[in-house]
Amino acid sequence: MLEELESWYYSNCNKDWEHQFGIKIDTLDNPGWRVEIDLEETKLEDISFEEVNNIEPELEWIVCKVENKKFTGVGGPKELNDILKVFISWAKLNNAI
Repeated sequence: MLEELESWYYSNCNKDWEHQFGIKIDTLDNPGWRVEIDLEETKLEDISFEEVNNIEPELEWIVCKVENKKFTGVGGPKELNDILKVFISWAKLNNAI
């Protein structure tokens, strides 16, 4: 997943986009992960996204959505790869990778 995320990021670097936008991966205190990906000025900025909302079981929950031209994914402590998989699958489906 990381290599594909790197490819998506690099494909959007144009000596301007990367100075204003990007990708943030952080941890949550409950515990878990948060991924935020700027979509503005990318092929995905106006593409609809069907929210993923699976909050069971307790440590394997995941929620992904697009709002305000940002993909946001949050999930349990072992769900980082699954959050990235949701984004990569959506990007591939829309020919953005």
